[in-house]
Amino acid sequence: MGILLAVNTGKPVPVLHGRQEVQTGIFKTTVDGPVRAAVNGLPGDGQADTVNHGGPDKAICVYSRSHWEHWEREWGEPPAFGAFGENFTITGGAEEDIGIGDIIRVGEAVAQVSQPRLPCFKLGLKHGRPELPGQVLESGRTGYYFRVLEEGAVQAGSDTLRHG
Repeated sequence: MGILLAVNTGKPVPVLHGRQEVQTGIFKTTVDGPVRAAVNGLPGDGQADTVNHGGPDKAICVYSRSHWEHWEREWGEPPAFGAFGENFTITGGAEEDIGIGDIIRVGEAVAQVSQPRLPCFKLGLKHGRPELPGQVLESGRTGYYFRVLEEGAVQAGSDTLRHG
């Protein structure tokens, strides 16, 4: 299916939304070396809004690098790893090539595509583009979530293989 290009994590931080401060975990940085993909996500990662993010059915957010050309045309520069708040940046695995229920081996872990990602206003906050969540949704380049079926080590360079 492809390669895991980057594993990205981040803890919630406060940001201004108008005059109000909100917490968000969308600011991800790339992790070096192996990380254990677990049922409730990745070590060093956190979500501020646990009603809409995280938990076993949204343990890992995945985004395909195949979308970067589109966003580079829109923005005039390429996105960075974690730009969409994703935990896994992968080659291949675009939304049209994957289905809910698909089982994917990533490194030593086995995951299942659980649901599409619905971008919220915090993606727009991150990039200073309030229209971005709507653009992502309209483009169909939303990313998706994994639930972890078998915990295991993952790292940049790991193969992502359809399993079973």
